[in-house]
Amino acid sequence: MSIGIWQIAVVVILVVLLFGRGKISSLMGDVAKGIKSFKKGMASDVTEDTEPKNISEDQDTNKQDTNNKE
Repeated sequence: MSIGIWQIAVVVILVVLLFGRGKISSLMGDVAKGIKSFKKGMASDVTEDTEPKNISEDQDTNKQDTNNKE
């Protein structure tokens, strides 16, 4: 059983009748904005991770902080 062109057409017509063209277009605009925001967020995460981190300095400051607390 495969989905035919008539079945797809009936589903599309029902969706347009239920939601209307304006609601569907605004929904698609919101989806596009979400995708762009997600891509922008992923791109900024990659640039932040490329900077090398010096682990020994982080450990030294943590040791000093714990010594100061005691």
